[in-house]
Amino acid sequence: MLSFFQENTELLEEVVSEEKTLSIYNLIMDGGVGGQIIIAILFVLLAITFYIYFERFFAIKAASKVDKNFMNQIKELISEGKLEAADTLCKSKDTPTSRLIGKGISRIGKPLEDINTAIETAGKLEVYQLEKNVSVLATIAGAAPMIGFLGTVIGMIVAIHEIANAGGQIDIKMLSDGLYTAMTTTVAGLIVGIISYITYNHLVVRTNKVVYQMEAKSVEFLDLLNEPV
Repeated sequence: MLSFFQENTELLEEVVSEEKTLSIYNLIMDGGVGGQIIIAILFVLLAITFYIYFERFFAIKAASKVDKNFMNQIKELISEGKLEAADTLCKSKDTPTSRLIGKGISRIGKPLEDINTAIETAGKLEVYQLEKNVSVLATIAGAAPMIGFLGTVIGMIVAIHEIANAGGQIDIKMLSDGLYTAMTTTVAGLIVGIISYITYNHLVVRTNKVVYQMEAKSVEFLDLLNEPV
């Protein structure tokens, strides 16, 4: 009796051990060719997401750095008539804000409306540079779940096909490939979509902060030109 109990215990431990060895790799490999192709596509999309996010994150972070004394220095140089020195200072900073102010300085002497138009045009170009490739993240955020659902449909087709070939008799082991494809691709698609959505919105928020900063400094510069001499 004790021997029988030990044998059952060992058998149970083996079953539990086998269940614990089920890994993400096994889920992908057991999903069939269709599931593997879908997972590979989603993996590429995830890699693109991380590349764009970190590339844009550091670019936007660098663009947001503005010397607190920058506008005071510009005001002092302009009031002294040192326009070349002010332009040189803007070029040395190499930020969207400094480039906008530099564009305005290069138009000093022309009507204020022309200066404002030049700054607005330059601002649009700077915003375009800041938002470069960010829209790709929005596309991936919407496309990844749909690609995952495509894998789900493929997996269900495979499962139904297996049932048809088996004469209508359902065997869960026989259906495992189709079910693995259906479940793993759905989860993978949602994960990639969620990550892309979060990274997209984070970059949009940081970009908006830089845009507001450029607008504030531009208004401050235009107010400076409007000050009575």
